[in-house]
Amino acid sequence: MNYIERETPCGSIKGLETERCLEFRGIRYARAGRYEYPEQEKPWNGIYDATEFKACCYQHRAFEEDAKVNPFYHIEFRKGLEFTYSEDCFFLNIWAPKNAENCPVLVFIHGGSFTGGSTDEGHIKGERFAEKGIIMVAMNYRLGPYGFCAHPDLVTENGVCGNYGLFDQTVAIQWVIDNIASFGGNPNNITLMGQSAGAMSVDIHLNNPLLKDRISGAIMLSGAGLQRYLLKPLTVEKIAPFWNGIMKNAGVRSMEELKKTDAETLYYAWLKACKESKFSMPYTFPVYDGMILTESNFKLKKIPDIPYIIGSTCTDMIPIVLEGVIKKWAKYARKHNSCPCYIYNFNRFLPGDDMGAWHAADLLYVFSTLDFNWRPFEDIDYRISEQISDAVCAFAKSGNPNCNSLPEWVANYRKPMSFCENSKCSDWKTKDNIKYTFSGKGKTV
Repeated sequence: MNYIERETPCGSIKGLETERCLEFRGIRYARAGRYEYPEQEKPWNGIYDATEFKACCYQHRAFEEDAKVNPFYHIEFRKGLEFTYSEDCFFLNIWAPKNAENCPVLVFIHGGSFTGGSTDEGHIKGERFAEKGIIMVAMNYRLGPYGFCAHPDLVTENGVCGNYGLFDQTVAIQWVIDNIASFGGNPNNITLMGQSAGAMSVDIHLNNPLLKDRISGAIMLSGAGLQRYLLKPLTVEKIAPFWNGIMKNAGVRSMEELKKTDAETLYYAWLKACKESKFSMPYTFPVYDGMILTESNFKLKKIPDIPYIIGSTCTDMIPIVLEGVIKKWAKYARKHNSCPCYIYNFNRFLPGDDMGAWHAADLLYVFSTLDFNWRPFEDIDYRISEQISDAVCAFAKSGNPNCNSLPEWVANYRKPMSFCENSKCSDWKTKDNIKYTFSGKGKTV
């Protein structure tokens, strides 16, 4: 492994040259204090060391043993890895081809219910994309009570409130636009890709006025349409009582005091409020913030006219509901847009247990990181991984996922591409999805 330097508008950056690609780890893209909106990092003097991953946001595994609190995903994605945590988590990673020149750029936003996750987990890698001529970027952003607090006392002079994590993502994407040419990327060919909460974030950024006309295409894995159609954003006033409860739990009387509360106290005050509420998840989801996400811009009929890939795994959470949401999203895209919307359903039941095609299982295949995982993968798994990864690369290059690895993928919401032992476009497995839903097979793991 050798070191390599790149000159960028921000300054010199030292990264790694591996056998497969160039890697730049933990590049700072912004700065902000608690409940402050991020400002893009200013140019630095000297050489920035981007040879090690840096902090992700505080989350449950910063304060509790991950193997006990979230054992399934710990084993699948994080076992054996070490992480650092901070609210100062404004870092992104880049995987680039050697001698890259005007390459398409794929920006990935990780999932985790807006309360967890990071870009240095074992399943998120960009080597194979780089080998196929794609630059991949992935960013950390503020999560949970650090990134998605919203309260009337935090409204800014221009009427904006909440969604600090979404603004982090926005600034990271703006950093990519401003700097990616220095790494051999084309700032005018940027595809956003996200999974779960990351896919929901991508869906929001499609109508983000701060990124208007800068997104060439979008890939949403298990999350397209959930907030446009099913879990619509709440207003700041609606969730204020929840955050009042957090202040009470933290022993403070104002948001100004909560800003100064130590990170661990804030986390447990938030966790206690979550346990006290019957349905607390939406209270730490994106809200109508007055800038990025508004009631007027976040409508199905306003989906921008760019190409899309959307889909889910077949035993993902509530399969029959996800099938319905995906179909509805795709119907609107087809009705209002000229660009195609390609649908997939990941139907490969992973070997090693009886969990099926669980939520986020497709990421191991998308990133071609099967070898990181413990499961006894077979030749067919590597073939499916090649198919879906090649399709993502083709889409990033042209807006069309068709490639030599796959049978023809037609943009038809009635016949999604089924990634499985015999990948092809076929009818939805609606009866199976109903069975998975009511048998509990589609439970969230």
